Amino acid sequence: MTALFAETALLPEGWADDVRLTLGPSGIIASVEHGAESTGAERLGGPALPGMPNLHSHAFQRAMAGLTERAGPAGDDFWSWRETMYRFLAVLEPEDVRAIAAQLYVEMVKAGFTTVGEFHYLHNGRDGRPYGDRSIMCDALVEAATESGIGMTLLPVLYQASGFGGIAPTAAQRRFLATTETLLGMVADLMQRHRMSPTLRIGLAPHSLRAVAPEALAAVTAGLRCLDASAPLHLHIAEQAAEVEQCIAWSGQRPIAWLLDRAAVDRTWCLVHATHIDDEETARLAASGAVVGLCPTTEANLGDGFFPFPEFASVGGAWGIGSDSHVSVNPIEELRWLEYGQRLLARRRARAAAGAKAATGTALWSAALAGGRQALAQPIGRLAAGERADILVLDPDSPSLCGRTRDDIVNSLVFAGDPSAIRDVMIAGSWVVRARHHAAEASVLARYRKTINRLVV
Repeated sequence: MTALFAETALLPEGWADDVRLTLGPSGIIASVEHGAESTGAERLGGPALPGMPNLHSHAFQRAMAGLTERAGPAGDDFWSWRETMYRFLAVLEPEDVRAIAAQLYVEMVKAGFTTVGEFHYLHNGRDGRPYGDRSIMCDALVEAATESGIGMTLLPVLYQASGFGGIAPTAAQRRFLATTETLLGMVADLMQRHRMSPTLRIGLAPHSLRAVAPEALAAVTAGLRCLDASAPLHLHIAEQAAEVEQCIAWSGQRPIAWLLDRAAVDRTWCLVHATHIDDEETARLAASGAVVGLCPTTEANLGDGFFPFPEFASVGGAWGIGSDSHVSVNPIEELRWLEYGQRLLARRRARAAAGAKAATGTALWSAALAGGRQALAQPIGRLAAGERADILVLDPDSPSLCGRTRDDIVNSLVFAGDPSAIRDVMIAGSWVVRARHHAAEASVLARYRKTINRLVV
């Protein structure tokens, strides 16, 4: 057993002083005491927070971040960005994906993300033919996660169409395609191979209502429930106004209403973006218990629009954050953008907090922990007995944190800090970052540079 001691730590019930955490050999927290003695324990030397879950990632897109910032003759939007993304991914092979993902995951860990939900849809070879080993791309991502130390919920994606109602896929989408049976077989194999992993969970992701016809959505959902009734199920939805218009033209309904009417959406679901949602959908989605996956920096970069965050939160909606396309790899920035976007819309402050003198930063951090924990279906996001020891240790001498106590620690981190305030990171009971240094960062970066220099010409 290992013992850790923090002078102050954010526990599920709030801030506590003189906290002693006892860890079991598997990296699970065995006990938590506050008002305790430090004798025989490793002193953490700074405030302790639970590590942040990142519930939505497309790892390969980190390598193209910044390369799409050019306006065309007709301007630029999500759909023109998507065409650039298709051209970039057309040349990637498994070794490229591993190099890119390892670099991304090291960046994530150093920034305070300790578990990632990898929404993975790059299944086939460059010619669109399946690899001999259908899981080779999944294996590349798992290897990258292992090298970086980050926890992972891997979500192989079902992608079969280019538009609502099962419109045939385009040539640019051929690397994504799989039959429902093939994808379920891949998921079953991954679940079996990694069933003993303490940091890896397998779920599934129908890409979107655009890319998966109703019959396939029903079949893949039922198939996943047979494999693992509690497995997470993620879906892109209502990200773009044009997507909502297309769904109405096809079905007569908005996408979230359509889904809630036809699928047993519950706490195991994560609806990513859900940007364009009306009042009725907001109330129904919150009542379902599903998590909304918000990715503020990507949504801003793509010009998606604003999710009705205060309205959803006020009716008890669960939400978490993801870095999606990785134009930013920083939970602090995701939370800051989320709050600031709502302030600009309403021309008011403290949009995430509720109640007199509620701490906005702490409210944001705590809610994102809870939503990420639920969406990734892992024992994370809480410094409590039975949970995985994923811990961030902050530097009390960081300029943004000097003299701060309790709620002002997270308020200052979110609204006036940056990841340099995170000094040490533990995942599953092992130190992955010490004094802002990741043991593998030099070798991972060297491999990433070699890959990018070959890919980007």
